[in-house]
Amino acid sequence: QVQLVESGGELVQAGGSLRLSCAASGGISTYVMGWFRQAPGKDREFVATIRWSGSGTYYADSVKGRFTISRDNAKNTVYLQMNSLKPEDTAVYYCAASSRYYTTSSGYEYHSWGPGTQVTVSS
Repeated sequence: QVQLVESGGELVQAGGSLRLSCAASGGISTYVMGWFRQAPGKDREFVATIRWSGSGTYYADSVKGRFTISRDNAKNTVYLQMNSLKPEDTAVYYCAASSRYYTTSSGYEYHSWGPGTQVTVSS
């Protein structure tokens, strides 16, 4: 399994932008990669996922049109560009890796997780 570490989370005002990064200890070129988040008192929820080749992406309705997932397999890194941030985007954001062939929004399909990075959006 691969080890993942997220970075880039911070306090930002509503309407602002952030780019999260997820660095892997090993190669991720064969993995589906995903971003999830968990707000205080809420269950973890799916945010975005990207296929191993980068050609297929899928987003939660709540972030569609505002967030963009991308990957650089040569750098073993996955990104989440977040624009037009809202207070309801406040959460700990997690990066995860899956051995599935197709993208998946189910957290149960991911076998490796990072420790998370805090994103706080002030109103």
